Amino acid sequence: MINRRDFLQQGTKGAAGLLLISKSPWAPATDSRAADSRIEVLFDEPLGTISPNIYGHFVENLSGVLYDGIWVGEKSSVANVDGLRKSLIEHMRRIKAAVIRFPGGCFADSYDWRDGIGPAERRPRRTNFWAMGESEKAPASHRYDPNAVGTNEFVHFCKLIGAEPYLAANVRSLPASAFQQWVEYCNSPAGSTTLADMRAAAGYPDPFRVKYWGVGNESWGCGGEFTAQEYAVEFRRYSTWLPTYGDNLNLIASGPNTDDWSWTRDFLVEALRKGPGELRRIFGMALHHYAWNLSRGKTQEWVAGKGEALKFDAVDWYELLREGERMEGLITGHWQVLSEFDHQHRVKLVVDEWGPWYRPGSEATPGDQLEQMPTLRDAVFSGMTLDIFNRHPEKVAMANCAQLINCLNSLYLAHEDKFVVTPVGHVFDLYASHQGGQSLRAIFSAPSLHYDRDGQAASYWGLKGSASLRDKSLTITAVNPSTTEPRTVEIALRGATAKEASMRFLSNADIHAHNTFEQHDVVVPQTKPLTMSGGSLVVEFPPASVVALNIQLS
Repeated sequence: MINRRDFLQQGTKGAAGLLLISKSPWAPATDSRAADSRIEVLFDEPLGTISPNIYGHFVENLSGVLYDGIWVGEKSSVANVDGLRKSLIEHMRRIKAAVIRFPGGCFADSYDWRDGIGPAERRPRRTNFWAMGESEKAPASHRYDPNAVGTNEFVHFCKLIGAEPYLAANVRSLPASAFQQWVEYCNSPAGSTTLADMRAAAGYPDPFRVKYWGVGNESWGCGGEFTAQEYAVEFRRYSTWLPTYGDNLNLIASGPNTDDWSWTRDFLVEALRKGPGELRRIFGMALHHYAWNLSRGKTQEWVAGKGEALKFDAVDWYELLREGERMEGLITGHWQVLSEFDHQHRVKLVVDEWGPWYRPGSEATPGDQLEQMPTLRDAVFSGMTLDIFNRHPEKVAMANCAQLINCLNSLYLAHEDKFVVTPVGHVFDLYASHQGGQSLRAIFSAPSLHYDRDGQAASYWGLKGSASLRDKSLTITAVNPSTTEPRTVEIALRGATAKEASMRFLSNADIHAHNTFEQHDVVVPQTKPLTMSGGSLVVEFPPASVVALNIQLS
């Protein structure tokens, strides 16, 4: 019997399906023999349901993220809904944002939620965790938190865009009782407690029913400099008793920094010292990974190793993708550690911070700390990362891109009345149809690309992506990482027949292309019709592209 690998090598004899030819400017293939790459979708090998929460986001009171990006104030001349930027709400609805993490990040473990409730004019001003990184010209709200946005306003923002709130509790500097009371404030029934009455007095009589709670953040670093064992003790203490009010609380433990396998293992050893039942407390382990080191192996120093957001060559393009691709190994590696203790795989991975991190200097609004200008490279990076999550739906329960607006890998940039969707924001639009779909195994085969890495030959894969099915609609997304070469891709559907198809993609002749306040449409989704003529599916993927195919099945 011919195996799948041999089948891929032999081509498409006897392939079932339809031939779709892309009417694109890149000399489309006219038959399957012209294809240099292949995607085989296996309908009899489902991987699991892709949680919509994989398409989550993250906001923190960091420079222009909250004040200017999300919050403009009820009296602002900028169009708003109850003080929240209207254009942002509209775009977030469009991409079906599933869950938003708040208030951090490192800010979370310096934040007292009680400062952010009650009448706005009576809320205290506090020194922001990030204040020391702000310039003297920065607005006061970036250095000293006015608490204009607290629990009520954040949850209201989530409700307006149709997302679930994910709140991170302060473990470093607040007691466990404060966490318990925050849950009570959010979730206790109307009229049941004093905190419920306080919520009602603010105009929110109905409980918020917040179900996702982080127990600290980066507890190995800014969240307390704990050892894994010390943090496990704190996690047990903070999670020992929390009121549920009839809804399950999904508690997310502060997990490892990138490939710190020992953190995951040592945390679980200590957490389970009281018995295997302790696993029931843990919904997920947070995993953070930023792609930052573009030094090509020259240094591991945090500042010196970073690259530029806008000034980069093709080697930097590939090196960033290589750093980002580590995500797949981190997921499988930490999953393996989890399996040593959790044989039923009750505990999932929550990648609640991910993205590239560059040197400062590319800010759309000068002075916005950690803000960087996303380019086509970041769109390809983000598509690649979302495809990784899609391929591991049984492992990854949630992911949160860092951060939503005016920060790292942002979907949007805003300042005063100016607003623009970045290439990263358009990727989330292209990929939205994966949410809630059944992930299918898909085999990607393409020539490797080759480049010179400081005098040494280097190579990188030529095509990767993911596939999912919802009813009779198949979504295939993929990235072509080559900065110069298109890919002519034959798509074989094993176990289904296509009826019609469409193609949307992001690409540009300039790999540095990006959208600005002055030029909104430099990198935007393009649509190409696909025509049918029988046989198999053949589609042209342009160089440096993110591609989304929607195939309707008969």
